[in-house]
Amino acid sequence: LGFDVLFMDVDIVWYRNPLDYFMNKSLPPFDVYFQDDGSRQERYAPWSANSGFYFVRANPKTKHLFRHLLYSGDLLNAWYSHQAVLSVLLSENNSLMGLKVKVFAKETDLFPGGWLFHRQHAEMKRIMTGESKDLYIFHMSWTENKGNKIKFFQQMGQWYVREICAGKHYNEIVGGESTTATLSDRCCLAEPVMKCHYRDKPSKIPCNDSPFIDKNGKPFWN
Repeated sequence: LGFDVLFMDVDIVWYRNPLDYFMNKSLPPFDVYFQDDGSRQERYAPWSANSGFYFVRANPKTKHLFRHLLYSGDLLNAWYSHQAVLSVLLSENNSLMGLKVKVFAKETDLFPGGWLFHRQHAEMKRIMTGESKDLYIFHMSWTENKGNKIKFFQQMGQWYVREICAGKHYNEIVGGESTTATLSDRCCLAEPVMKCHYRDKPSKIPCNDSPFIDKNGKPFWN
């Protein structure tokens, strides 16, 4: 259809509109831009691209890439990983089609994720105190389950969903009301839910009275 595409998982919060970054005319002209996954496993080599946040420019090269991805359903079923399949296709299309791939360094302030959250507490403190002004999004990757993702966002002061809506289906929330009923009025909060859960994970406020979650964990705030 000729449209550029921003794809992202639902475990992402916005600090600023990332489209403002990608639509900047001064940006180097890559075909696809990916967040760095942080993992250096061989199956993601050489790009270590995270398939949960990426921007695609509409052109013949990217159409070929994602058409090939659609035709790779057998690999998706066999490998149980969208990211692993896409990593292979990035290399193949870079070599055969000249696809230009940009992966933002995992240390960057622009598009941080779970690697930073779990491994780089000094940088996370800059984010928690507001010292870091550059980030556009935060991706709660590298996190085992949905429950922990919610808890970690609550500690960061980035959870804006009412408790009565979390984990509920649409019909459970709106009840017998019209199907035109919106979820925003029922579920969205103007101010974030701020809760402490674990003292060894990044938090907006000190959570020193909370338990540890990691073996040999150290308090985030000393």
